[in-house]
Amino acid sequence: MLIVGLTGGIAAGKSTVSEKLSKEYGLTVIDADLIARQVQQPGQSAYKKIAKYFGPQVEDLFLEDGQLNRPSLGRHVFGNPEELKKLNSFVHPAVRYEIFKQIIISYLKLQKLVILDVPLLFEAKLDQICGATIAVVCDEKLQLERLLKRNSYLTEEDAKQRINSQMSNHSRIRKADYIIDNSHTLEALDENIRGVVQRVTPSWIIYLLELFPVFAAFSAFGTFIIRRIHEWDNDSKQE
Repeated sequence: MLIVGLTGGIAAGKSTVSEKLSKEYGLTVIDADLIARQVQQPGQSAYKKIAKYFGPQVEDLFLEDGQLNRPSLGRHVFGNPEELKKLNSFVHPAVRYEIFKQIIISYLKLQKLVILDVPLLFEAKLDQICGATIAVVCDEKLQLERLLKRNSYLTEEDAKQRINSQMSNHSRIRKADYIIDNSHTLEALDENIRGVVQRVTPSWIIYLLELFPVFAAFSAFGTFIIRRIHEWDNDSKQE
């Protein structure tokens, strides 16, 4: 089974691409954003940790039904690296656990290709378990316009802080194996997606070989080593 990592900056169009991969290509998508919302539901361990730590700091942290007020929490942590790091320390472990559980289930279901949709794919080092990675990018001015249109409660400064809190497009492009540019028309986006899907889909020979646990283990180990070498190479170029 090939795991393909899908990432992209906020409001770059990653969710649109993910939805198309699921509905138009019938691919299994493991959505980290959806999982993150699920683990922050009342009663979940991440919810309890968030409530205990951020409750005294964020006045309107809870909605009337007990759900977290995500916009208020977002305004508090974005632009504040230490607080964002704290929030991630509550949410990410629970998300990782669920991601790996869904990967195992997909393998047992003999899936040929699985899309791992993670906004912080490279930051969380989850690209190291992927056989290929895709980054969805768009023009930065367009990204800001889309974010402000999508989240009308944000000021321009709030929106810029959210964009700047993530990895830059330049870094994503440098790290990713494939790029989908979502700066143009939907027709151009569809053509770009179709081309990438054709290139990443494994052949039937590779798929059948990976049904054997020994070959699959060697393949996974090889992928991890290649990813590590690629990461070290990128790091050395930055120095």
